[in-house]
Amino acid sequence: MDLEEKVALVKRNAEEVVTEDELRELLETNEKPTAYVGYEPSGEIHLGHMMTVQKLMDLQRVGFRIIVLLADVHAYLNEKGNFDEIRRIAEFNKKAFIALGLDETKAKFVLGSEYQLSRDYVLDVLRMARITTLNRARRSMDEVSRRKEDPMVSQMIYPLMQALDIAHLGVDLAVGGMDQRKIHMLARENLPKLGYKAPVCLHTPILVGLDGEKMSSSKGNYISVRDSEEEVERKILKAYCPKGQIEDNPIIQIVRYYIFPRFGRILIEREEKFGGDVEYVSFEELASDFKSGNLHPLDLKKAVAKYLNKILENVREKLRGGD
Repeated sequence: MDLEEKVALVKRNAEEVVTEDELRELLETNEKPTAYVGYEPSGEIHLGHMMTVQKLMDLQRVGFRIIVLLADVHAYLNEKGNFDEIRRIAEFNKKAFIALGLDETKAKFVLGSEYQLSRDYVLDVLRMARITTLNRARRSMDEVSRRKEDPMVSQMIYPLMQALDIAHLGVDLAVGGMDQRKIHMLARENLPKLGYKAPVCLHTPILVGLDGEKMSSSKGNYISVRDSEEEVERKILKAYCPKGQIEDNPIIQIVRYYIFPRFGRILIEREEKFGGDVEYVSFEELASDFKSGNLHPLDLKKAVAKYLNKILENVREKLRGGD
């Protein structure tokens, strides 16, 4: 794989890379660069998590060594339970990410508590706190915490730790959704002031939920790796998918971000009276037909449910085997 092919695969379906020039230099000068993503352990692994797992798989193909941070200390600071509960969930998360296709021989899974309680790390948190304003820390908090009228101090420490994780894990490329952008920019600005290098940052899109609104665990508007085949079909057939609409269409997003990267094509099975079967080998071709009305939402939904279940079939088997 030459440089241009590597850059294209790293950028595939990414919202942005900060910066592309730095990415090129990294790929040219480092044979085995390191990329990382951090996950606060969650009981539900859903399409949002699958987005970054898919990107980590792309990075593995390019030659990146992957570090997955299972952020148990972060979860504790964010009031997600006690350490025993959080670590049990973290172990489930690890199994799910591997089952989704992450090559565990090229990935290292790290609990935050393995290094975040060390003297050097804690001192760096204090050093970072000395050069970060309260306003900047608050802007970098996750959206739920930021909306609170009176957040805990721990929730302001959280983003400082996320920035420092990049340095202490020796990361060249930080991966996250667009909701992580403020934290990554804080890292790029402040880590050099503490003597660390600024990371290249890659941001994936934020997906809409199956109802067309923001994806939310409280709404249940997502596909989970725990969902049965029948549940996936039911959710997809009920999903928001306006005829001809490409933007903010969850079904179109699944096709773009999951089906084409995994399968390279999609077969739409239709009765002859509705045009017969049609196979698309590029997302652009499918999007064009959907926008023009040549591809009906129901036909697309049936195909999406079938392909999504193919992806999740292996995950269900492996998770059942681990229970």
